[in-house]
Amino acid sequence: MAFGDTETLEDFRKETRAWLEENCPPAMRTPMTDNEIVWGGKRESFTNPDSKVWLERMGENGWTAPEWPAAYGGGGLSKAENKVLQEELRRIKARPALFSFGLWMFGPALLEFGNEEQKKRFLPDIVKGKTRWCQGYSEPGAGSDLAGLQTKCEDKGDHYLINGQKVWTSYADQADWIFCLVRTSTEKKHEGISFILFDMESEGVEARPIKLISGSSPFCETFFNDVKVPKDQLVGEVNGGWKIAKRLLQFERSSISAGGFGGTGGSGILGPDEYAKIHVGTDSDGRVADGDLRARIADNDMLRRAFFLTVQRSQEQAKAGMEVGHTASILKYAVAKMNQERHELMVEALGTEAFGWEGEGFDEGAMKATRAMLRAKGNSIEGGTSEINLNVIAKRVLGLREHQ
Repeated sequence: MAFGDTETLEDFRKETRAWLEENCPPAMRTPMTDNEIVWGGKRESFTNPDSKVWLERMGENGWTAPEWPAAYGGGGLSKAENKVLQEELRRIKARPALFSFGLWMFGPALLEFGNEEQKKRFLPDIVKGKTRWCQGYSEPGAGSDLAGLQTKCEDKGDHYLINGQKVWTSYADQADWIFCLVRTSTEKKHEGISFILFDMESEGVEARPIKLISGSSPFCETFFNDVKVPKDQLVGEVNGGWKIAKRLLQFERSSISAGGFGGTGGSGILGPDEYAKIHVGTDSDGRVADGDLRARIADNDMLRRAFFLTVQRSQEQAKAGMEVGHTASILKYAVAKMNQERHELMVEALGTEAFGWEGEGFDEGAMKATRAMLRAKGNSIEGGTSEINLNVIAKRVLGLREHQ
């Protein structure tokens, strides 16, 4: 049924509201802590049993990927219908049923570049949270210069053989499958890259977690030693992976921008204004006593509000079919800078409490805030370094050229 006029959309809203009231567990309408985030996949433990119920119900409806075609497990909703769905989810403060690189990055790329068999094979399991994906892009010698990657993929007749190493592979030790960039030709740099998929339980795959300064890390270094991969798991053409890689990076940067790196809320972490009032004190008007700190917190808050309005505008322009160009690079650069500044303000507002790391005597939220500040240092690297994004903006948006 085609939706477009107010009456039919209102009917859809009523049906959606009734479905959510009946199917969204009360526990899924409360703020979500880090340990209850659902990533899906074979290893998902579901700290809260209601999280499993919520995922199953949303996945069955295809509403974890509302606008994906129903033929591939998605909701098959129009943009207008999805807008209504998101409004109704926000109305009841429903948690996201699923966090997934498959939803944010790989799925959209496969919809655009995959063949019919690949779409039907992989997309439904992403929608239902049955498969957890990780991203095999960066290498020890190919980070900002991603096209310099050296992980080798050889054609062995009835299969491909992969040897090499990736690094900063988020959640590789917990993922079921990987979407991976490999070198299939050494003749040309960008034109010698292919995009391939394989099971992380394949013989010869090893993921080793990397511990960060914050005390924990989602990152791994991942090794491939004579990994055999069926040929039907190559996406697109041989040596045609760079086009897919660039498109996927747009999806990644857009998802990072839309989420704002998760902000600072949840898990017992307050914002800088709240911490400043507690630890710095307030003036006679109930404001943060330190005028300079108060002004910088206000500046950051205004920037965040303006940023998310810009993200919403960009999303609406994209939905309307307007050309948004390299907006993803602009937003990715902005959100990294904004988020790092916010975490630094938070730690400054904590005063000596920010020295807490572990043990008794320190506020748990303050300790998490300090770790979050250290973790935020990686925001300007992950998803494309700020330097790379500035180069993209300079060349593709401003039309600047390198000085000869």
